[in-house]
Amino acid sequence: MARNPRYDILFEPVRIGPLTARNRFYQVPHCTGMGYDLPHSVSRMREVKAEGGWAVVNTEYNSLHWSSEDAPYRLCAMWDENDIRLQSLTAEKIHRHGALAGTELWHGGNHSPNRFSRETPISPSGSTQHAVFPLQTRAMDREDIRNLRRWQVQAAKRAMQAGFDIVYCYAGHGYLPFQFITKRWNQRTDEYGGPIENRARLLKEMIEETKEAIGHKCAVAVRLAVDELIGPAGVTAENEGREVIDYLAELPDLWDVNISYVENDSMSARFGEEGHQEKYIGFVKKLTSKPVVSVGRFTSPDTMVSMIKRGVCDFIGAARPSIADPWLPRKIDEGREEDIRECIGCNICRAHNNQGVPIRCTQNPTMGEEYRRDWHPEIVTPKRGFANDQVLVVGGGPAGLECAMILGKRGYQVALADAGRELGGRINRESRLPGLGTWGRVRDYRLGQIAKLPNVEIFLESRMDKDTILEAGYRHVILATGAAWRRDGIGHNVYFPLPGLDAANVLTPDDVMSGKQPSGSIVVYDDDQFYMAGALAERFRAAGHDVTLVTPGLDVSSWTLFTDEQFKVQTKLMKMGVNLVLAHRLEAWHGDAAAVACIYTGASRRVAGETLVTVTARQADDGLYRSLKEDAAAREAADIVTLRPIGDCDAPGAIVHATYAGHRAAREFGETIDPDQFPFKRELVFVK
Repeated sequence: MARNPRYDILFEPVRIGPLTARNRFYQVPHCTGMGYDLPHSVSRMREVKAEGGWAVVNTEYNSLHWSSEDAPYRLCAMWDENDIRLQSLTAEKIHRHGALAGTELWHGGNHSPNRFSRETPISPSGSTQHAVFPLQTRAMDREDIRNLRRWQVQAAKRAMQAGFDIVYCYAGHGYLPFQFITKRWNQRTDEYGGPIENRARLLKEMIEETKEAIGHKCAVAVRLAVDELIGPAGVTAENEGREVIDYLAELPDLWDVNISYVENDSMSARFGEEGHQEKYIGFVKKLTSKPVVSVGRFTSPDTMVSMIKRGVCDFIGAARPSIADPWLPRKIDEGREEDIRECIGCNICRAHNNQGVPIRCTQNPTMGEEYRRDWHPEIVTPKRGFANDQVLVVGGGPAGLECAMILGKRGYQVALADAGRELGGRINRESRLPGLGTWGRVRDYRLGQIAKLPNVEIFLESRMDKDTILEAGYRHVILATGAAWRRDGIGHNVYFPLPGLDAANVLTPDDVMSGKQPSGSIVVYDDDQFYMAGALAERFRAAGHDVTLVTPGLDVSSWTLFTDEQFKVQTKLMKMGVNLVLAHRLEAWHGDAAAVACIYTGASRRVAGETLVTVTARQADDGLYRSLKEDAAAREAADIVTLRPIGDCDAPGAIVHATYAGHRAAREFGETIDPDQFPFKRELVFVK
């Protein structure tokens, strides 16, 4: 297919210092949870993006000196010759597909706890500007500043030697050069403190010295946060953010501008729409002739074109959209916009990096598996074993849809049966909750792909039971029958059924999402501690109910700390007037009140309400699987050779677990799997 002419502007080359980017698609630096520990994994992941058409592919934060590290979280490093060898692998793989390779040299300052190196954390003014309790930071003297500038230049030279084309001076996300810019952290009285020109002096010197060292061959980029979103107490786009850009406008070869901190820059779809950063960064292009890149979770080609034509930026920056679809530029170039796997803004990628493990993606199950499982986001192995057999997939939720789609793309004949009138499963219900509308893309992408596959046949309103399956003649049965929210109160902090939960005024999320309306004042009990209870409380309160949210957690929606949403979730509920009862476990429901107990002291109290909504654990709908599993004779008589539960049917989890399970089952179908061998490659350090 030919590219739509209205998108031609996205494929114009753009000059960056001594280099030229082949188009306007720019994968900004983003963390991976891999770093120097998993060089083959991270380099292969970046390579797939270059293959997918991104003109520039950057590394994650790349420590320029061992006085800046973030253990146990993984990062890149440019400390010595070993790092040059490791990172040259990434640069080489990016170059293999015609893209420019960039690297973001990083010193975290008071954001570098140095738990591994045990170097003293440093910051502009020291004092209580701590890296992590109970350790504070040491105020940098002039020698420290000279050392930092020298380390930047040394690391930049190593980056050039490793083959990188673009090298960053990193003043975003609250890291050290930015700490000099903001008055909150810089109370110095020397030439590096006071007026904005002094506070930006360090960044200016770093840019100048980096350009002098490598500017003949490499472009020097600056990543700058122009607004901290904390008002006059911090840097704002109206004042100091604008002043820094104006002061240094023509100095770097490229401006990569955003907002701080990571939880704002990577704002989830619950709190920020596509392009939400424009109101903060829109002024930058007016102050500089150098190319500008910014981000906004861009997935729409028309939005991208608008950003360029309106003079907001020169490059379409992306982190999460490039994770959800590494081939996004290539699909636009080939006229296949409908094939884009759009980011849903769930921040599961952030959640995994925040846990110190390789990133995952709800939309893209191959993310992080490119090297260790040899999974490609767009290429699947053709059918092999059982090539002439048809596969029955039962359940059209995220796991079943993913499994049927990948089996179909591999060339298998697939029957997809679902008891409902429409496919989508839990996605259909959850995407109607406040802020979760983009989650419908999980369903829509897969339905769009399946519609192109004549070898996938869909059967709606087809509830399958044991006898039906045994009589249907399918030799291969994959069960994605989902899960239901428990009604007995069992969750993370309750281990046995609770009294009173069989009352008519006790609802589960399934009841609410199926249309049952709670009445009067509502008590929401959250022992799941992810997104569901907070979203329901928001919905109830917006409808005018008095709402009290009770949770054993020390804060609301505790697990959303990993998705960078917790503070925003709790802030929103508090501003809406939701009553919060934290650190309390449900003990019983008395019809008009919940009996709850403090998780610390055991002290009991009553929380009045006319309706109780329990958000606890979920129970796998695995009865069909167990009945078939336990009847080996019947399976043999029906010639069923494959029986596999996937997704919530196997173990209830988040949607990311469901799409991964469906993808893996489809990839492994017909393949020879040795249960005693690792299902993935391990990257190990061997000692001689």
